[in-house]
Amino acid sequence: MVSLTIDGRQLEVPEGITVLEAAKLAGIEIPTLCYHPRLTPYGGCRLCVVEVERMRTLQPSCTLPVSNGMVVYTNTPKVREARKFILTLLFSERNHYCMYCQMSGGDCELQNAAYGEGMTHWPLPPNWNPYPIDASHKYFVLDHNRCIICRRCVRACGELVGNFTLGVRERGADVMIMADLDVPLGESTCISCGTCVQVCPTGALIDRMSAYRGREKDVQRIKSTCVGCSVGCGIELIVRDNHLLRIEGDWDAPVNGGLLCELGRFRPLYEDRERIVTPLVRMNGRLKAATWEEALHRIAAQLKPLVGRNGDGIAALASTRLPAEALYLFKQLFAEKLGSEMVTSIEEGLPTAVPGAIAQAAGRPLEGGLEALQSTDCVVVIGADLTENHQVAGFFVKRALPNGIRLIVIDPHENGLQRLAHYALRPKKGTDLELLLGILAGVIRLGLAKGEVSSAYDLDRHTPEAASQITGVPIDQILAVSQTIATAQKPVFVYGKGIIGDGSPQALKALLELARLVGALDEERSTVVSTKGQANSLAAYLYGLDRTFEVNGHQAVYLALGDDTPSQRLIQRLQGAPFIAVQASYVSPVTAMADVVLPVTTWVEQEGHYLNLDGRLQKARRGLQPPAEVRSNVEVLEAIAANLEMTLNCSWKEALRARVPIVAIRE
Repeated sequence: MVSLTIDGRQLEVPEGITVLEAAKLAGIEIPTLCYHPRLTPYGGCRLCVVEVERMRTLQPSCTLPVSNGMVVYTNTPKVREARKFILTLLFSERNHYCMYCQMSGGDCELQNAAYGEGMTHWPLPPNWNPYPIDASHKYFVLDHNRCIICRRCVRACGELVGNFTLGVRERGADVMIMADLDVPLGESTCISCGTCVQVCPTGALIDRMSAYRGREKDVQRIKSTCVGCSVGCGIELIVRDNHLLRIEGDWDAPVNGGLLCELGRFRPLYEDRERIVTPLVRMNGRLKAATWEEALHRIAAQLKPLVGRNGDGIAALASTRLPAEALYLFKQLFAEKLGSEMVTSIEEGLPTAVPGAIAQAAGRPLEGGLEALQSTDCVVVIGADLTENHQVAGFFVKRALPNGIRLIVIDPHENGLQRLAHYALRPKKGTDLELLLGILAGVIRLGLAKGEVSSAYDLDRHTPEAASQITGVPIDQILAVSQTIATAQKPVFVYGKGIIGDGSPQALKALLELARLVGALDEERSTVVSTKGQANSLAAYLYGLDRTFEVNGHQAVYLALGDDTPSQRLIQRLQGAPFIAVQASYVSPVTAMADVVLPVTTWVEQEGHYLNLDGRLQKARRGLQPPAEVRSNVEVLEAIAANLEMTLNCSWKEALRARVPIVAIRE
């Protein structure tokens, strides 16, 4: 601990923190602009200057480390004069016409800082030089007139996301934020994660959807969980008058630490599918509006005669975007109460069945958490494109590259991480197993294995040379990758459906054996992570909703689609079913085929729990009230059960423990 004095208060603070952080711990407010708690202190704007005894000049508190005996003053006349001067220069450099800015009135940190110093006007007039506005981006606008060159956006793009799209050009008063080599944002390498917009302290970066629709004091912030994929990022829903204005990353969330991708931040705001707002029942060949009683009665009349009929009874399918509570009721109703043998999820266990079976056989979880990516020195990504799916996990990898980690990408297809990788191996399609065995044999040959290889592998046959011949990957690359992985202190393996999509466990078993030999997997710990699928992919597996879906003589199909989008493959397989009932939020080809359609809530209108890819059980909270005739997925399943005179229990959490999990569950 370090002892220092700030504004006459004796403080004991942790060693290594800055004066600004020490002041925050003590509840002493120091104004800032370029500082952001998630970014490396930069000391660019100097607004946070303080006076320190025995130091000749004012010091930026955001970069000044605390030291024993330090005496700091944060609010002296000298300090306040300096802050006013800094703000005066900032206002004079660009065109800050607050009356026309949507951030004015409490949301602009520059304006708030000026009011904090008692400023009511510009002591220096602006230079009246008009600056360009870049409106080329689909989701947000960059107005250079309102920019204060704090570089928060630039640093967030690099430090937090690892994309390094934003930078600066020119010097002095001519400094401008630019994308790539000064191209319009809409034509740049921007990946639309929106982190730059979230950290901007002024109205320089504003998102199109929420601009001018409400200041911070007008809106409600609701912490929730993104259901865009299995990463399960923490989000904040910004809501006003039952409208979702904006989605921001929750800086306090343990999974993502404030980061979001395009799928989580922007796409839900641009949802344009037609909403279903009343039950529909097919009559005389056409779907017509009906009451809930009529719709539920029709379903009960169709399902009741089919109870317990295996093979030609009821087939039921649920989206893995549904909350765990709904998935568990779905499983109970159709598998246990109605006795159907064909009850599964839309994913059909594709991303979970193979690792689940291996975990079941081992009797313990075999995977670890995403936090392993925070301290790794070598990442192997195989069968997954983290620039397309599960992007926030990809941000963790990309932002660690400047710290010297080694990245190895194994994928026969084009993969956005390949251009960043130290080794990008592209084996022939379907030869992942041979390549992994070749790398494993390379580790043994180099004498770098941290254990004995399993007798299940004949390394006299699976040599690096044989792997090279089969996969088409040069032998020198196989051996180089073997050495890189085996000499890493904390290797992490991230795999996706690419190596398990064919349903064979052999490639994954070889990957796990390789992980064990290089110290990434043992009885106590694992740094092997799979991306899985949608938001509740893991929960669906644990409820046993992981078998292949087949409509083969079934007299009725029930689809709990929620707000999911049906695939063409699913649409084709449902054609010809004698009776189809769907609970869905939006009109789709599946609802057009249905005999009964029940309107249900979207992700933002319902509450429930989600089990993310690394086993965290998290709650998604309701942000909006649904339309009057729309019910939650849970309520619909309970209503169907009630019409069938069946009772469902709500022990969804206990049921998650029925199977050995792929990764340990954390609550």
